[in-house]
Amino acid sequence: MTTKTTVGGLRPKSAGETAYQRTQVADLQGGAFFESTWHTTDKTVEVRDPEDGLLLGTVCSSTPEDVRRAVAHIHRHMQEVDWPLRQRRESLERAAALLRGQSARFANIIAAESSKTINEAEREVLRCIETLRLSAAASGELQGETLAFEDSLAGTGKLGWYNRKPVGIVAAITPFNDPLNLVAHKLGPALIGGNGVVLKPSGRTPLTGLAFIQLLLDAGVPAGRVAAIVAGPGVSEALVTDPQVDLISFTGGPKTADRIASSAGAKKILSELGGNNATIVCADANAGEAAQAIVAGAFGVAGQNCLSVQRVYVHISLFDRVLDDVVRGTKALRSGPKLERTTDIGPLISEAEARRVEDWVEEAKAAGATVHVGGRRHGAHYAPTVLTDVPSACRVIREEVFGPVVSVLPFIEVQDAVRAANDTEFGLQAGVFTESFSEALAIAEKLHVGSVVINETSDVRIDSMPFGGFKRSGVGREGVKHTVREMTEPKNTIIQLPKTSSGWQQFAATTNGAV
Repeated sequence: MTTKTTVGGLRPKSAGETAYQRTQVADLQGGAFFESTWHTTDKTVEVRDPEDGLLLGTVCSSTPEDVRRAVAHIHRHMQEVDWPLRQRRESLERAAALLRGQSARFANIIAAESSKTINEAEREVLRCIETLRLSAAASGELQGETLAFEDSLAGTGKLGWYNRKPVGIVAAITPFNDPLNLVAHKLGPALIGGNGVVLKPSGRTPLTGLAFIQLLLDAGVPAGRVAAIVAGPGVSEALVTDPQVDLISFTGGPKTADRIASSAGAKKILSELGGNNATIVCADANAGEAAQAIVAGAFGVAGQNCLSVQRVYVHISLFDRVLDDVVRGTKALRSGPKLERTTDIGPLISEAEARRVEDWVEEAKAAGATVHVGGRRHGAHYAPTVLTDVPSACRVIREEVFGPVVSVLPFIEVQDAVRAANDTEFGLQAGVFTESFSEALAIAEKLHVGSVVINETSDVRIDSMPFGGFKRSGVGREGVKHTVREMTEPKNTIIQLPKTSSGWQQFAATTNGAV
């Protein structure tokens, strides 16, 4: 490996780190999984480390026919082979235990193919273990209840109940930024609900998802219930339009979601489409704590997080103090090789994405914005950047940056900060810093977002909570038990009670009197 010159705080990886990455992908089973089989015959799609272009592995270039075969096989399996709830729960419990035992391996696969540092990758593995545990525990969400027919004229003489049944086959389409836990957030609830699943992981980070499929198989998930297809001309279209796919769960951008909805037709779609998240720092807030949280929330995973802090509105009385602390905290962050423990910020997922972020910042500068720290690109790395004086028409304000850029803006009246925070097509999450409980609740009530976090930034997700947003941030909610409900439907069973006494006696005898 050619030695690189240190530029902008970046240092080359050691030969040992590169070799270690190579070993992490060598034992993957194949490049696609369907019809209960790993496929390797067309492994022509390369997966490279975004940091230095190192070839990590190859996956299959699949076809629409492969998708049809995958879906048809799962459909047949679900018709022919029962998989009781108890076995589903036990498989997910075993999967959580297996992942805990393989946590170092999975963390290094994540760090190798994605933008995450090794520290961030290890945290994602821990979260995935929790997601699997919560998925197993969500078996209780499949209970139903008796139907109150006695309170309806049409219900006279009828007995009934409902329970929850799987929707059928779920198409799970996942992004690059959380290649393990976001897969688990779709597959765990789908499987505990009794569904079959076709996973389409991001083509940028597919190795983690494929390794996860093997882990589920090892844990006892029937091979006929799952499939994974990564890439190939027409495969996405084939998956979302297949008539035997009953539900699409998609995490990504709004434009792709529009295309999916247009192509898929009348089927259930769950989508999480990102955010342009604001944090409001009120006049009575603890400025130091707010600044520390803003730095952590803006720059984790190099800003490639749907919950990243993108816009910060600070009361004019605290503006200089908060800005100084944010700039100081940002300067203390270290950009560097992902596998080094001292690295805080890794690369973006590609150099093209780093160039896009660079273009957006340059556009803001040309419009009058001030760069207090950062504003520099080196390959796929973009330095953590703090802006002020940003005109509201700039893309770093209007759109989701999905990069390490935060804009800090002053306000005088709280209602102006709330209005500015809501002035976006997204509505995922927001943060509010204030010592006043009543002020916090008043602001939370007015923010049009899926979650308001008090005395923290928007960058908070607890895997059990209902997760999603308003407006263009998506449709439906994730969060394990909430996803289980979305991926199952109530099914009624209604009994017409016998109308004659002899018929009643016969019915009672057949049910041992348990009416």
